[in-house]
Amino acid sequence: MRLILKSALMAFLCLGSVAIPAFAAEPAVYTSWRDNIALSGYDAMSFHDGVPLKGDPQYYFSYRGATFYFVSQDSRNRFISEPERYAPAYGGYCAWAVSKGKLAPGDPEQWSIKDDVLYINFNKRIKKRWEKRADKFIDRADKKWPSILSD
Repeated sequence: MRLILKSALMAFLCLGSVAIPAFAAEPAVYTSWRDNIALSGYDAMSFHDGVPLKGDPQYYFSYRGATFYFVSQDSRNRFISEPERYAPAYGGYCAWAVSKGKLAPGDPEQWSIKDDVLYINFNKRIKKRWEKRADKFIDRADKKWPSILSD
């Protein structure tokens, strides 16, 4: 009986020293856990045009591992020509949270454009906070992005 207990204890101790694999880094573009659609299906170009519109799955483009939808072929082509310019900052994660060194979902209904850059925030309250001191938060978030994805 003692031998069995010693063997079980040794097995347990050995297993305890086995490295547990780390979780994969967060994706570069925020999408729902249900799908791989960026901006909840909104057309990224439409924010820059001042009126967010849901895109049509017929007009899609894969960028940084996520699928973006667009309202038209023209909108899609504009995005493809300069995706770094038109994609949401910080991959569409909550910009305010990124400035705090954290990742939080972005809600495309809580958006703002500053210096031709699209920023998405978590909710209405956070968006108001963001807008009061956006320059400060952008400076902080720029320093944390994209290394925050692998922290």
